[in-house]
Amino acid sequence: MNWFTALQLALRALSRNKTRAMLTALGVVIGVGSVIAMLGIGSGAQQRIAAQLESMGTNSLVIRPGSVTRGGVRTGAGGITTLTRADADAIAELPDVLAVAPSVNDTVQARYRGVNWGTAIEGITPDYAMVRSWPLAEGEFISRSHVLGAGHVCVLGQTVTHELFGLRSPLGESIVIKGMACRVIGVLTEKGATAWGSDQDDTIFAPITTVQRKLKGITHIERIELLAVDREASFRLLKEIKELLRRRHRIPEDQPDDFRIYNRAELAQASEESARVFTWLLGSIASVSLLVGGIGIMNIMLVSVTERTREIGIRMALGARRRDILWQFLLEALVLSTAGGVLGILFGLGGALAVARFSELPVSVTPVSVLVAFLFAALVGVFFGLHPARKASRLRPIEALRYE
Repeated sequence: MNWFTALQLALRALSRNKTRAMLTALGVVIGVGSVIAMLGIGSGAQQRIAAQLESMGTNSLVIRPGSVTRGGVRTGAGGITTLTRADADAIAELPDVLAVAPSVNDTVQARYRGVNWGTAIEGITPDYAMVRSWPLAEGEFISRSHVLGAGHVCVLGQTVTHELFGLRSPLGESIVIKGMACRVIGVLTEKGATAWGSDQDDTIFAPITTVQRKLKGITHIERIELLAVDREASFRLLKEIKELLRRRHRIPEDQPDDFRIYNRAELAQASEESARVFTWLLGSIASVSLLVGGIGIMNIMLVSVTERTREIGIRMALGARRRDILWQFLLEALVLSTAGGVLGILFGLGGALAVARFSELPVSVTPVSVLVAFLFAALVGVFFGLHPARKASRLRPIEALRYE
């Protein structure tokens, strides 16, 4: 018996009881749809995390002041003031460094014509935009001449722009920060929230010298951000920067560092791995329903073998071989699982689109997840259909003909 004939016989046998066949395939439909939808939700979450980390710079490092011990009491991070712009200039000379951006920050109340808004101000250098991958929406960025002259200029984030100016363009207008008039020269593009929920757009940028001298009255810096040539280079830079700063700060070998270095590439790797595990966890949970559907196929095929025992005996008596019987029942199970797989793909795509449409959850269905779900459904059909098919092929013709 050829494959085409076997397939015809399988379809004819299933068409005898359409309702039972549809209900049997329903388990596979739900299983495949669940796998596709869950993998889509997990993949979407993974892409959102990657995008948020990318906005922060996945191949960047952050250097902050460390703690200091005074009278037996240890201060927290940032309690020591040994980081300087000269340190940042020395780090910029390292071969794997693309750009370095020292900065200081403060919390201020910004005012414009009777409207005020509490926000953060950061004193920065021109390379900050490159390090943070943060382009302008309009205007110009802080320049070297602004830094050298401690200019009264600033660049606003989208949140500050909206709160102080509404829909109007702030370019050329002056805002007041701690009694200092500051002319707005640029507006940043929207950056969005960080992975932990803080608003990156609620900020004001000004020349680092302006914030140091005229707002805070300090000479040290509070942070150094740098951009490495790639993610692998950021790991090499950890050791090089540590050695460089210890040498510059003249720290003895038996003393701890007076600074802390944070590698965002490590955070990116950990977050990506967590998101990947989360995706496969969702897919694994959803695949349980697919296994339940496979058990349903096996149960129905066992019932079918029992109901058609006499038919099997007649076919064997007329010359059908055991493998013909085996392939007929195996094809019936495969048809049920593949038909359920096709409908499950449509169900899963529809469910993913519904989740994306009516919730804030990100969804990203990939062709690979669809293919994996379909192949898994077909494998389930073969696996759970094999036992009933073998049982049918091993029936003895004489006993099958006597079966009532």
